[in-house]
Amino acid sequence: MAYDKFWATNEKLNKTEVAKLDKDGLRILDDIPEYADKGFASIPKDQWDLFKWAGLYLQRPKEDGYFMMRVNVPSGILSKAQVEALAGIARDYGRGVFDITTRQAVQFHWLEIGQIPDIFNRLEAVGLSSVGACGDITRNIVGNPIAGIDPNELFDTSGIVKEVFEFFQNNEDFSNLPRKYKMSISTNLHNASNAEINCISFTPAVKSINGEEKQGFHLKIGGGLSARPFLAQTLDVFIEPERTLEVAIAVTTIFRDYGYREKRHLARLKFLMADWGPEKFLAKIQEYTGPLPTKGEEPVGEWNAGYFYGVHNQKQEGLKFLGFNVPVGRLDADEVFELARISDKYGNGEIRTCNSQNLIIPNVREEHVDALLAEPIFERITIKPNSFIGHAVSCTGIEYCNLALVETKERMRSIAVVLDEKIQLDVPVRMHMVGCPNSCGQRQIADIGLQGMKVRNANKEMVEAYEIYVGGTLNAGGEFNEKLKGKIPAEDLTGVLLKLLTYFKEEKHAGESFYDFKHRVGLTAIQEALDSILGLGSHGVSV
Repeated sequence: MAYDKFWATNEKLNKTEVAKLDKDGLRILDDIPEYADKGFASIPKDQWDLFKWAGLYLQRPKEDGYFMMRVNVPSGILSKAQVEALAGIARDYGRGVFDITTRQAVQFHWLEIGQIPDIFNRLEAVGLSSVGACGDITRNIVGNPIAGIDPNELFDTSGIVKEVFEFFQNNEDFSNLPRKYKMSISTNLHNASNAEINCISFTPAVKSINGEEKQGFHLKIGGGLSARPFLAQTLDVFIEPERTLEVAIAVTTIFRDYGYREKRHLARLKFLMADWGPEKFLAKIQEYTGPLPTKGEEPVGEWNAGYFYGVHNQKQEGLKFLGFNVPVGRLDADEVFELARISDKYGNGEIRTCNSQNLIIPNVREEHVDALLAEPIFERITIKPNSFIGHAVSCTGIEYCNLALVETKERMRSIAVVLDEKIQLDVPVRMHMVGCPNSCGQRQIADIGLQGMKVRNANKEMVEAYEIYVGGTLNAGGEFNEKLKGKIPAEDLTGVLLKLLTYFKEEKHAGESFYDFKHRVGLTAIQEALDSILGLGSHGVSV
């Protein structure tokens, strides 16, 4: 259906919005074959940003002409053919780099414009797409990575995710949103999809309607991270599964037509939701859908942060799923081919990606588990990782990303390795590192969040440094971590974290989580401990 861009007359539109009125982002797909034929130099600079709608970003430095590609993996579910196609792209075009993101997608690097048409063809042949993985459009839909096999899900959401994802794919009615738009759909009772940090989330709910117990969703609206993070708010509505797409269309239409387009840094759905509030937003939804039942009950348990390590029973009798650690989400192409072989030999060929940057091999018969785990690849990619590397998350960082200010992925990995060698705790500590305020590594929800920046040292030189944030969670509706004062030079970060975690070990109660510890002793006590580590008298900086 056609729709009116009634914001087109607004004289205060930001420059990106003006450009989108002239050319829809999806139209870059029409141009890519010509650019591929003529080479990178043929692409006008004013078209570079439109490549996001095709799932492509120019990596650092832009002028070199190499692209990062993000491939959608709805709910993180991949068939053997899809895994092998992705591994082949990484091997043939991406210098072997295969990254799992915090939204269950797959990222490649080092791609050249002349390779993109063949990559698109390979993806299409196995039912995958990078379209909409970036840009002002519906992104990859995060879901339950064990949908359909999960003993702790209310019902299987894989079909619903597929229906919603396919509706928005290549749909020009919804390809010009005010900003990126992130959705999650899951009934995992442990919030594996991190519902509170998405623009729109469908979460597990039950309600008695006309004497019949119904299973369905509650609706959370307005989550998001970046420099001004918001937790999603729950609306007073119960959504039956068959109405999921209808409600998703209504919310997306509201964002498209009423979202803010003047200041790009204030354009996410979270700002509209914060201004309107849940009652007004729900009333607007029902203008599109008609009346919806009020909310029911939420059968939720402890948040699992997307971690599924170990061997677990599936719903299906006699079958297991195995959760593996992928250190900071990075694999190489040969490993991915090997994982595809193993998953086919011992399971049904599927591999599933998690928003913790890890993976799952499902549908393994109980009698085959030991043989699978004896495969040499599982010395590195293990079901029993050391605690810190097993709970370390990182964005791409300055290695490839134009927005990043500092190195992240390798630094987070190396820090975790040292911490695992030096200190043992009786609880995991989730550590997330980000290279800029955009927070692709989701540092706000970590026990310890590390955010990079550039600062001047005593010699007036610009150096990489990090701020430390403590106490994030998505339990009980969620709470973002809080910043400690002090900017830590990159070269000192490992030692500072070791001392801070030693303080935690010495002062914590047995079995006490980092989040509970932070609330028991208070932010001031942790700040004082950091000041002592840094040799500062009163919340200064170490650079």
